[in-house]
Amino acid sequence: MIFDVHVHVFPPHLVANIENYLEKDPFLKLICTSPGHKYASVEDVLEEMEKSRVDISAVSGFACSDSGLCREMNDYVLQAAKTFPGKIAPMISINPHDPGMEKEVDRCVDKGAAGVGELFPWGQDFDLEGDAADKLAFLCKERNLPLLLHVNEIVGHYYPGKGEVSVKEAAAFALKHPGLKIIYAHWGGGLFFYELMPELKENLQHVYYDTAAGPFLYENSVYRAARETGTISKLLLGTDYPLIRPRRYFREMKEAELTEEELKMIQGENARALFNL
Repeated sequence: MIFDVHVHVFPPHLVANIENYLEKDPFLKLICTSPGHKYASVEDVLEEMEKSRVDISAVSGFACSDSGLCREMNDYVLQAAKTFPGKIAPMISINPHDPGMEKEVDRCVDKGAAGVGELFPWGQDFDLEGDAADKLAFLCKERNLPLLLHVNEIVGHYYPGKGEVSVKEAAAFALKHPGLKIIYAHWGGGLFFYELMPELKENLQHVYYDTAAGPFLYENSVYRAARETGTISKLLLGTDYPLIRPRRYFREMKEAELTEEELKMIQGENARALFNL
């Protein structure tokens, strides 16, 4: 099984009127007006899945500050999962500051949602040490939902959407919420390197890392670094499609000379266990 845990779509009717929405949300505007930004529909995702032989994709809209827009994206993804059963694992877009967050999470869970995210602590202006994040963590843990959070490296070149959430804050959030199943996007901003520290390996037992945007950030030897840190069993294929197509990740994994067993774990087995599929 090949399972991509990090895919984004935009409902076509929103894309057609995107300028109206961008004025409501500065972070959404930053992302959607950045050079090279792409929109994908559910049909685009399914076509790419067939080409790349991906079996399941965890699909979300784009979490923003506008709760109404989040709900529209959720409806689109949930309908896609219903229309194409077994192909789409719907993820919940939510604003943790939304007073109706619990109601929206439960509405989506009742309709088959598989997890929450990708959420953006910096872009959505919620502090991982704050009350909104605590409530979010409680909801996800109580409902056994994996939580996908955007974390990026805090050094290196700038790119639109690069936030200020550090590995320190990410590690502290995991420590504060033991048992919560967390997926830190984009290799966790490098947090996985710190699992060489015994105390952090203990504290991060329920933390996973996806590979999203990795080809733009690291040499393919990063996969061998994951082997050395003992985190292959926690590494998940995440493409951030339509940003990058799955086949580029497959090529880099092959070039990294991973074993067949390691490839199977990263490309799907780890995610299947995490999502209980």
